[in-house]
Amino acid sequence: MDFLPEFLASSWGKEFVAGGFGGIAGLISGYPLDSIRVRQQNSRCGSVFNVFRHVVATEGPLSLYRGMAAPLVSVTFQNAMVFQTYATLSRTFDKNIPASNPPSYKAVALSGTAAGAIQSLIMSPVELVKIQLQLQNKTKKCNNPSTSLKGPIDVTRRIFKQEGWIGIYRGLTVTVLRDSHSHGLYFWVYEYTKEQLHPGCRKNGHESFQTMLLAGGLAGTVSWISCYPIDVVKTRLQAQSESKSSKYRGIVDCFRQSVRKEGYNVLWRGVGTTVGRAFITNGVIFTAYETALRCLHRNNDNDHTNVQSETVL
Repeated sequence: MDFLPEFLASSWGKEFVAGGFGGIAGLISGYPLDSIRVRQQNSRCGSVFNVFRHVVATEGPLSLYRGMAAPLVSVTFQNAMVFQTYATLSRTFDKNIPASNPPSYKAVALSGTAAGAIQSLIMSPVELVKIQLQLQNKTKKCNNPSTSLKGPIDVTRRIFKQEGWIGIYRGLTVTVLRDSHSHGLYFWVYEYTKEQLHPGCRKNGHESFQTMLLAGGLAGTVSWISCYPIDVVKTRLQAQSESKSSKYRGIVDCFRQSVRKEGYNVLWRGVGTTVGRAFITNGVIFTAYETALRCLHRNNDNDHTNVQSETVL
């Protein structure tokens, strides 16, 4: 019964919970644009407006949230783990810096890279399921109800039955390649930008909401641009439904076939949608994370004050 108060009283517990709040807020705010991005990457359907109009007209507006259950269930743990791992490793890489001072930018980049690589173990199967659901249109569901995918559990069951654990973790390597360096940039850009916008905030923690939103949005934008071609390849690899009918044999083959058939522009298809989504989503993520962290610290300080008052009385 005492586990939760003790967990929230610890610094890593606060980071874990605050990261979870940030992840949920970011997912809900950016999921429709993510659905459009996936469709753009895996087809030649045109601009974001054309995709949006087509999807809403043929499948309804709620189809933009199709597949959200899988990442929504996992995103709390995933985002919480990333922020907790990042916070812990940033101190590990900077053991000589006092706890009252912020970690160096080098430690920020290294810990972000490590956190991104670790979280790929969770995100690779989750995104595989999400992409399979996002690319399933209403026509297919109506014409082939027996083969349509009914939800995350059904998708996971079918993939495991057809391909085993190898199928569940299809795209793991390319996910690690995408997430490791992009997360290093992600945290570095956020820390650097908020310090430039609000000098001294890394140490005193008094950055404004505007600073959080702008720094988080810019961090998300830069990190996504840096890894976008890799993400296009990942989407196409994970969009394949069965190993026996796979169109691509691997990362390099997918890259070569895509460029040969559609040109280098295919590697940036949907990047405008992604940049818009990244700015909104990551601005929300960091704002929710920092706000939750402040509330947790404030509640912890109040609890300590109350305990001290009761002791005096």
